[in-house]
Amino acid sequence: MEVKEFEGKNLEELINNSLESLNLKKEDVIIIEEEQKGSLLKKTSYKIKIFTLQEIQNYVKDYLKELTKLIGLEVTFESKIRDEQIVIKMYSDNNSILIGKDGRTLSSLMFVVKQMLSNKYGIYPHIILDVENYKEKQEKNLERLAKKIAREVIKTKVDVKLDNMNSYERRIIHNTLSNNDKVITISEGEEPNRHVIIKLK
Repeated sequence: MEVKEFEGKNLEELINNSLESLNLKKEDVIIIEEEQKGSLLKKTSYKIKIFTLQEIQNYVKDYLKELTKLIGLEVTFESKIRDEQIVIKMYSDNNSILIGKDGRTLSSLMFVVKQMLSNKYGIYPHIILDVENYKEKQEKNLERLAKKIAREVIKTKVDVKLDNMNSYERRIIHNTLSNNDKVITISEGEEPNRHVIIKLK
């Protein structure tokens, strides 16, 4: 993946001029800033590295192609960049292997990709990996569950503790009920035994 590096004395000007020279907007890229401390004779300067979301997307797809080939799967990819996040959908002749029990293989792939980008480039882009529409279906199921349990809590006035969930699943529950004026959601416990409790306000 090509990394574009620029140096300058004023950080804001450096970022603006660099983006202009590349004909890119801030929402198209990830920027890593590095301050180079000055001395008595030398003023402080700045170095930036620019990664385009498009290049990150292509790089991750190539990486996933190699990874899935190792587990003996032929995978095709469909990807898009939306609201500064990279969404990559995978389709194979055996989606259940790619997803794994309770989505564990998919979560592991996600972890490996994020770890690789962090270790190699020091970047943390917002990436969503999906197999066909597994994640979308999972989100809808969790949203339905949150609303159903909230109705029960309002009716019975008894708090409900949900099963242990990962941070992605808990966030869906919290977001679904964030505008509900009758219940609140809180997370409790230590990973991997962290769960959401839905309580009456």
